[in-house]
Amino acid sequence: MVWVEVNDTGIGISPEDLPHVFDRFWRAERSRCRHSGGTGIGLAITRRLVELQGGQIEVESELGRGSTFRFSIPIVR
Repeated sequence: MVWVEVNDTGIGISPEDLPHVFDRFWRAERSRCRHSGGTGIGLAITRRLVELQGGQIEVESELGRGSTFRFSIPIVR
């Protein structure tokens, strides 16, 4: 497996929201305002693409400190 990790220093994701970040159309910011985020489809698409290749994706986050997203993809020989 090859692992890729992306870290940010953004606002973070609350523990109660973490289980939902890969759900389609789910957004932590529940207002309709697009200034604070997208449509909620990007991470769902990413999860599906990773899973279709036999990999896995995960996230860790802390409010006020940022998030770490990592995914794995099998190495094909």
